[in-house]
Amino acid sequence: MKTFLLVSSLALISSHAFAASPSNANITNIDAASNSMNLAQLQQLSASTQDYDKAYANYRLAISANVMGQKALASSALTNAQTALEALETSQADAESLALLSSVYGMQIALDNSKGATLGMKSANAIANAEQLAPHNPRVALVKAIAAYNTPAMFGGSMQNAKTLATTAIERFAQPCDDICWGEAEAYTWRGLAKQELGDTQGAIEDWHQAIKVQADYGWAKFLLQQNQQLSAN
Repeated sequence: MKTFLLVSSLALISSHAFAASPSNANITNIDAASNSMNLAQLQQLSASTQDYDKAYANYRLAISANVMGQKALASSALTNAQTALEALETSQADAESLALLSSVYGMQIALDNSKGATLGMKSANAIANAEQLAPHNPRVALVKAIAAYNTPAMFGGSMQNAKTLATTAIERFAQPCDDICWGEAEAYTWRGLAKQELGDTQGAIEDWHQAIKVQADYGWAKFLLQQNQQLSAN
């Protein structure tokens, strides 16, 4: 179960544009294409956008391609996302671009464990710098929660920490937001996964239902609820 989650749903993370200002239209289109697993549309969006939007489209493309078994496409999309985000890191780094970069590194490690030696530290540094720039950013806490969930305990991972960090992210989403506002549904979903690993199945189900309340078309939480129903029936 956890292996499937690590490979197929490492982060359904949304994001922002970063050319001059966030592009809500681009983000909405990318999310819609991702929810319907439309690889062709995601490829088109990754080609027609720039900066953060380009990285985000490639990141979503990588996740969808990986779920559909297209590993080569997933790998190339992550490389493209990394390139775009590292360029932003050099020219105009902010907490949002650094947080997504940390997650891009994390997914690359998940797809190829041999990259952990080189990208693990880069991922940790990116999220640490993001937190320094925006210590109360909910997405920073969310990325840290995902890392805590997916990192083996021998390397500092912890389901309890994942749960705590996801709760922190959820609390921060209550703050007024008028710029970059993604991630609340993901935070509930990852907290539910941590609760499930800790043996709190009912708490996990409640969080996944809450994720759908936040985002009605959020397919990952729906999938987890269906999967849980199937397991319960058996």
